[in-house]
Amino acid sequence: MSEALYKKVAKFIPEVEWAVHEPLIEKINKLKKEKNAVILAHSYMTPEIYHCVADIVGDSLKLAKESQKAKADIIIMCGVHFMAETAKILNPNKKVLIPDMSAGCSLAEAITGEDVRLLKQKYPGVPVVSYVNTSADVKAETDICCTSSNAVEIVESLGVDKVIFLPDEYLGKNVAAQTKVKIITFHGTCIVHERFTPEEIREYRKNYPGIVVLAHPECPPEVVAEADYTGSTSKMSNYVRDKQPKKVLMVTECSMSDNVAIENPNVEMIKPCNLCPYMKKITLQGIYNSLTNGTDEVKLTDAVMDKARLSIKRMIEVK
Repeated sequence: MSEALYKKVAKFIPEVEWAVHEPLIEKINKLKKEKNAVILAHSYMTPEIYHCVADIVGDSLKLAKESQKAKADIIIMCGVHFMAETAKILNPNKKVLIPDMSAGCSLAEAITGEDVRLLKQKYPGVPVVSYVNTSADVKAETDICCTSSNAVEIVESLGVDKVIFLPDEYLGKNVAAQTKVKIITFHGTCIVHERFTPEEIREYRKNYPGIVVLAHPECPPEVVAEADYTGSTSKMSNYVRDKQPKKVLMVTECSMSDNVAIENPNVEMIKPCNLCPYMKKITLQGIYNSLTNGTDEVKLTDAVMDKARLSIKRMIEVK
């Protein structure tokens, strides 16, 4: 089993590192069966987690949907805190663990429930669309959630001429460029995607002629303008899978490029290695500790979960 796993990730994990990872991987894969636990991993997880211990992988929207289908008693969320909260909101009777409670998110930390209440006072009657990268308290004050893969569809599904869009300013501006609905933005940004610049993209094109540039919509609009294609985590992954370009630059978190490259061995990935320090708090050791001790359990009040669940379910129900 471990030999087959290493063969899959060998190009990205040196043997000396695998020697450290392998015992933990074997223990985790055994323990999750004994405890009837399911491991969900976001696309920004490192390959030893994403390809070697995770049961369900994908972007925020997929993990939210799939968490409801899991028949396990315990959900281990290998992602950041708002993702674990979302899993708990959708599975209130299950134990949801996150391997490191301090794995936060710059977007989620940019806004509070009180901020949303003040915005609703400033713009009475205007629906609130919150990016799923927000806390449960913010979701509880929200009319409907969205992800980067469905943001335009969610905004237009409301049938209004104006929405409050929280908290990602750049995603909001990129959505505004694709719809006639007026977007009232907030001032949050992702610490990974805000660092990319148009000059950086042009330099990559100069150094790697013919490269295909894929950008995440959390990037600044001027970076998106330099890309050949803009899409969410899942849409970028699907683009590479379906188009099989010879050489790709993914303007997003570094580990995602590794995970997509493993699944598409004929595609050369050129990596602008911007790492998410929050995602990198999730480690094999942390996963093992969570499974062993049941620590770092996500707990929310019923009142907050009930209100937040409405905004998430409205998102999931939009076709």
